[in-house]
Amino acid sequence: MEDPRTPLAPPAFKSGVVTLAGPPNAGKSTLLNRILGEKLSICSPKPQTTRHRILGVCHRPGAQILFLDTPGVFHARDRLNRTIVETAWAAIAEADVVLVVLDASRPSPEEERLLAARLRADGLAAVIALNKIDRLGDKSALLPLIERWAAELSSATVVPISALEGTQVEELVAALIAALPEGPPYFPEDALTDAPLRFLAAEWIREKIFAFTGEEIPYATAVTIESFEEEPAGGRMRIEAVIHLERDSQKGIVIGRGGAMLKKIGTAARLDLERLTEKKVFLRLTVRVQKNWRKDERAIRRFGYGAPAPAGFRPRQTMSGE
Repeated sequence: MEDPRTPLAPPAFKSGVVTLAGPPNAGKSTLLNRILGEKLSICSPKPQTTRHRILGVCHRPGAQILFLDTPGVFHARDRLNRTIVETAWAAIAEADVVLVVLDASRPSPEEERLLAARLRADGLAAVIALNKIDRLGDKSALLPLIERWAAELSSATVVPISALEGTQVEELVAALIAALPEGPPYFPEDALTDAPLRFLAAEWIREKIFAFTGEEIPYATAVTIESFEEEPAGGRMRIEAVIHLERDSQKGIVIGRGGAMLKKIGTAARLDLERLTEKKVFLRLTVRVQKNWRKDERAIRRFGYGAPAPAGFRPRQTMSGE
């Protein structure tokens, strides 16, 4: 007798680009690292830590999400910050879905209105993550935020989360997958990013400067990789990097008494790189002064800010130092 049951068709695979967007210090990079289960984007309690667009590849059953972490969106005034914000807007334009990440404990009405207006004007699909709910003593404070965003973007899903504690992060990922189109996987299952390791090395050095120094120094800093070599047969990596500053007085602080601060920065960055690569890393840091580089268009471009993004994503060897 013929079996009357009809086998169900397998669910369609989903994939696409999700751009993380939001005001500075809303927790976009922390959220991306939480979703990926790996440290990829640099994080700091200081605002405007992220300056570049970075791709993170998220693998889930039946789906692959290509996350673009971006700098915060705000009304920039100086040349460097205008370049950085342009990077964020360009990444938003590439998205299949925009993941708007907001600090629920400290709303930024001006930046939020700016984002909402752009999403409406461009007709972009969006999911709203109300982050840092762990900081809210009274969760009823979320209700007016949810209502406001439901009015701003009526078609958007709103998910309260804590990226730091992981609260409702998987529910957020499920909402993103539901909003994505059908499509093939673009990267192998073990891929984390298409960013070269030398780029991550420069970023993690800059992260340590944000962590260990204060005042204007983190914002006056750029990092370039002068030399990146890997010994044959999986041997030690040798990296030489330059920390660029704007004033001689900043140089003394970053080097520290007897080189103590520079050693602290280098050791912390090296340990991050060794955890990622599972290899020994020799990291040599040099400090140079380039007067007022943040006002110099040529210097801004030379340090890698505002560089045009590649046309489309091309799978390549994960974490390649090439």
